[in-house]
Amino acid sequence: MRIRAGCRITYDCPQPTPMLLMVSPHPSRIPDLVGPHRMHFDPPILAHDYSDSFGNRCTRIIAPAGRSVISTDFLINDTGLHDTIVPMAMQRRVEELPDDMMVYLLGSRYCDTDRLSDIAWSMFGNGPTGWARVQAICDFVHNHIAFGYEHARATRTAFEAFQERRGVCRDYAHLAVALCRCVNIPARYCTGYLGDIGVPPAGPMDFAAWFEVFLDDRWHTFDARNNTPRIGRILMARGRDATDVAITTTFGPCQLSGFEVITDEVPFGMTV
Repeated sequence: MRIRAGCRITYDCPQPTPMLLMVSPHPSRIPDLVGPHRMHFDPPILAHDYSDSFGNRCTRIIAPAGRSVISTDFLINDTGLHDTIVPMAMQRRVEELPDDMMVYLLGSRYCDTDRLSDIAWSMFGNGPTGWARVQAICDFVHNHIAFGYEHARATRTAFEAFQERRGVCRDYAHLAVALCRCVNIPARYCTGYLGDIGVPPAGPMDFAAWFEVFLDDRWHTFDARNNTPRIGRILMARGRDATDVAITTTFGPCQLSGFEVITDEVPFGMTV
C-alpha cells in the first residue's frame, strides 16, 4: 500500500527566531519513499539538516519576523501489515542488557520513574515478564487514562498522567514508557504519522505517539493509546521522551497559529 503524509505548521514570530524541526520521515523509512521528501518554507528560509544522538533527522532554521509556514508532503510505500505481535519475546536481565540500552532504563524529563517505581513494582512486579508484562502495562494505561484533546498539556509528566487519569497520546506513551523502565524493560518514545487506516475515522488527524521496548535482542512496537495492532505507522523520531522528539522547538517567543496533519492511503500510481 501507499500512504500520502505531510503537515502544515504556521508560526507568527515577533522577531527572527531559531527553530529546530523534526518533521521528516525517520532515516529507517527513507528507502520506502516514492520520490523525494519535500519540505517547503513560506517565505523561503535556509535550512540545515543533521542527525542527532538518537539517529533522528533534524532541521534547523531561523524563522523571520512575521508569519512563517512550514510544510512537508511525501508519498511512502508501506507493507499494509498490522504491528507485529511476538508473545514469546522475553525480558533480559539488567546485567545482560547491551550498554546502549541502559539509557532507556533511566528517568527522563517526562518519564519520572522515581515517582512511579513503587507503583510499578506493586502492580506488575509479581506477574509475567517479557511481552506479557508490557501488554499488561498497556492494558492498564489504556484503561486508566481518558483521552481528549481538551486534556492536552505540554508539561504533564507520566506521574501526573497517572494521577490525573486524562491526557492525549503522548501521555499514554509517557506513562507506559515510565512503567516499563521501572520494571527494568528498556523503553523509548516514538512519534510519527498514524492514519485511520483499517479503523473507523477517529477525528481530526494529528501526529501520533507510541513506544518501543527492547525484548530478546530487538525493539518491538507497542501503543498504549490504541492498544491494538495498527496499519501504516510512519516513524519520524525516537528518543527518551517527547523532549527529544518535539515536532518543533522554538528558541524565542512566537505564536503557533496553524496546524494541519495529513495521512491518507492512496492508490498505486498516484504522485504528489
